Amino acid sequence: MNRAQLLKKLLPGFIPLFVFIAADEIWGTKIGLFVAIGVGIAEMAWIAIKEKRFEKFVLFDTLLLVILGGVSILLDNDIFFKLKPGLIELILVAILAISAFSSINIIGLMGQRYLKDAQFNDTQLAQMRQSMKALFYIFTAHTILVFYSAFFMSKEAWAFVSGVLFYVIFGVYFLFEMYRQKQKQKNTTNEEWVPLVDESGKVLGRAPRSQVHNGSKLLHPVVHLHVLNKNKSILIQKRPMNKQIQPGKWDTAVGGHISDGETLEQALKKEAFEEIGLKDFSAKLQKVYKWESEVEAELVYMFTTYDFKNYGVQSDEVEELRFWTKNQVEKNLGKDVFTPNFEHEFLLLKKLQLL
Repeated sequence: MNRAQLLKKLLPGFIPLFVFIAADEIWGTKIGLFVAIGVGIAEMAWIAIKEKRFEKFVLFDTLLLVILGGVSILLDNDIFFKLKPGLIELILVAILAISAFSSINIIGLMGQRYLKDAQFNDTQLAQMRQSMKALFYIFTAHTILVFYSAFFMSKEAWAFVSGVLFYVIFGVYFLFEMYRQKQKQKNTTNEEWVPLVDESGKVLGRAPRSQVHNGSKLLHPVVHLHVLNKNKSILIQKRPMNKQIQPGKWDTAVGGHISDGETLEQALKKEAFEEIGLKDFSAKLQKVYKWESEVEAELVYMFTTYDFKNYGVQSDEVEELRFWTKNQVEKNLGKDVFTPNFEHEFLLLKKLQLL
């Protein structure tokens, strides 16, 4: 659920309150109360007919309006009624606090209920929590102001704080978020984009490369190519020290992302040529598996080839290339010489009896 959808789901529950504020100014408290209750009932009926669901939040708002309005009229004291928007917002603040700061994401569960078939990935959930934290602080400050206005400000000032100011604050927040999202999009315009997939390889969406490497664990496809010779030695590349991930360690001969819109074969040929100058080679897909590290989650397509004519270092992303025998690799396993991913694949190659 994005920020606009969250706003869309929360605002209907406040409509009876805002109707009362306007009606109260025109016809007085009693008539305003009946008008607001009528609007609340009509709103529930409309949602039930159009969306075939029962809107509990509107019912709660309407009932609270009846209770506090009734108490206010009976006691001839409008302080109870003035506290009503603050009490409702206090409940909203509690929901936001639980959703943003605990493992129980109430807003997320509401989103899955109201937006049928909605699925949230890890990045979307993180963004949602970030938004809920911001909204929690905003609503907490506004709730305190509503309570203050109920006791120490005029009725006109209270009406502004409870109604108009609520919309103004919400509007400013969402305009700021829209601006921030546009700035993010500008920053990623020239960045490589990669497809997002499920564990079967089905494409679900796309994301900039930086976003899949920031700990979001968005699953994206990569190709790995192991170059073997007839003596069952394996070609390994040494990663330069300026690499963000696993600097200075020995790794798979060829490895790279599949770009958005690129086929598996295109990606394999591109990476093989760019990293070790390999072209006109045949390769066999040996394994597809999910690999997860501290910073990313990858769906790895692992290939092998025995074609290595005219190979050599082609990129500054490769510091050194050389063949290692099976025994040489085994003597250095678990000694921080190789990347964890290479060690995993070396054992897979052994299990497949390719080494």
